[in-house]
Amino acid sequence: MFNFILKGGILMWPILFCSLIAITIVLERFYNLRRAKTDVTDFLLQIRQLIDEKKLNSEKLEKRIVLMGSKQVRKWETNLRGLATIANVTPLIGLLGTVTGMIKAFIKIQQLGGQVDASVLSGGIWEALLTTAAGLTVAIPALVAYHYFEGKIDNYSNQLKNSAAEYLEPLG
Repeated sequence: MFNFILKGGILMWPILFCSLIAITIVLERFYNLRRAKTDVTDFLLQIRQLIDEKKLNSEKLEKRIVLMGSKQVRKWETNLRGLATIANVTPLIGLLGTVTGMIKAFIKIQQLGGQVDASVLSGGIWEALLTTAAGLTVAIPALVAYHYFEGKIDNYSNQLKNSAAEYLEPLG
């Protein structure tokens, strides 16, 4: 594997770095979103406490609940933008690596005066294509993970909204 990284050229390093960041984000989100059910329960307890205190009229109470819900959703969405960025950028870095590799291959052809053995040319091309493959290898799982987490967050967010609406409905 290390041999492939070296053969892919300098742009393999940013792709490798992006893969490490993506793995870190995915593990962190799995760990923290596991607790989301507890977060929903805590949110509902806070709403119940606000209602029981009767310090806020229904309009202020509703604004406070919306603010609390937005804060909770932002907490769940932590680092997802970074994961989406990695999913979008790594294929472009890979493509850039392929383009620069192809440029090097054509420079080699020019230097040899067009008298190039096909095996020399194909060797340069497959090395250039390694960066595109690496970029896609990082981007596809990152994109799948991003959409998985977005779906989970949407589900939890809907739970918050529905539960808050149930609490607020009797208050008019």
